[in-house]
Amino acid sequence: MFGAFVVLGDMVAARSGDDACGASCTFEAMDNQSYDAMLTTEQIDGAIIGLLVGDALGVPYEFHPPGRIPHPHLIEFAPPAGFFRSHSGVPIGTWSDDGALALCLLASLVECNELNVDDLASRMTRWLNNGYMAVRNQVFDVGIATAEAIESLDAGADPMRAGRTDEMSNGNGSLMRVLPLALWHRGSDAELARDAELQSRLTHGHRRSRLCCALYVLWARRTAAGAADPWLDAADTLMEIHADDHEALEELEEAIRPYEERAVSGSGYVVDALHSARWAVEQGPYEVAVKAAVSLGNDTDTTACIAGGIAGLRDGLDAIPSRWRNGLRGREILDPLLAAFHSQRAAG
Repeated sequence: MFGAFVVLGDMVAARSGDDACGASCTFEAMDNQSYDAMLTTEQIDGAIIGLLVGDALGVPYEFHPPGRIPHPHLIEFAPPAGFFRSHSGVPIGTWSDDGALALCLLASLVECNELNVDDLASRMTRWLNNGYMAVRNQVFDVGIATAEAIESLDAGADPMRAGRTDEMSNGNGSLMRVLPLALWHRGSDAELARDAELQSRLTHGHRRSRLCCALYVLWARRTAAGAADPWLDAADTLMEIHADDHEALEELEEAIRPYEERAVSGSGYVVDALHSARWAVEQGPYEVAVKAAVSLGNDTDTTACIAGGIAGLRDGLDAIPSRWRNGLRGREILDPLLAAFHSQRAAG
């Protein structure tokens, strides 16, 4: 959900371009079927359940500043006694708009076996209007830009023109749902990045949001492939893809700045959301990562969703604590969808 458009702190520790190839030189030689073959059921389930658990974990803490977030060892689906819980009418263990829209994308990819933006638009409209892919059809915590775009889609807007393109419309609503694309996609890195941008346009059309989605799916792909530094390799790859695209390079170099560390705040601004997730993933294994994401405060469900997907992909399903897997609601929605996805993969 999009909160304030805020960037905190100065960029520091710019990376030298002397070894810009880095790990990407190793992975560049691999065909993209190899990436798909590397993905295990454990990784896929870890990624999808990881993002849903992260989302559900963050829901009760949303909107709170970091100073009011409990100590990490107290961060659980049910907050400690005395904590003023957000979304108090929503049962614990429930994913929000983040998870529901990610499942809309996964279901569309499985059903259509392609990125079909018209089908995706239809599913997103069904979510907003009828609770499709929401636990018990309960829709809550809808971002403003996302709601406006889906209402336009419902009124017949072209999916490629539904998302606003002004700079102030760079919330994290398209980033939070895009991970299934990386798990499903068998095309080249350039094709994966292109499709990540396309799916963003349904709700977030500015190039910055679109490129953050592209960087995220490449980060996920490199994570699945076991790159030594998947984030850096993904950044190298995206820069290479857009070597002749002045607009993209300007956004990457001036706004997204993937080679620089930055102060993070867990806000709804797409660049901060992406860097916040990166920071959280780097803190440790799955449980540590998602608790670190929540500890940033603010847009806690989305930060933990974005980080949880990568950490779950990296660490696998078994790394997600059983108390959270067992406490996650909506398995009647999730389990058949995951089974269909695995069947599709097995069929080739």
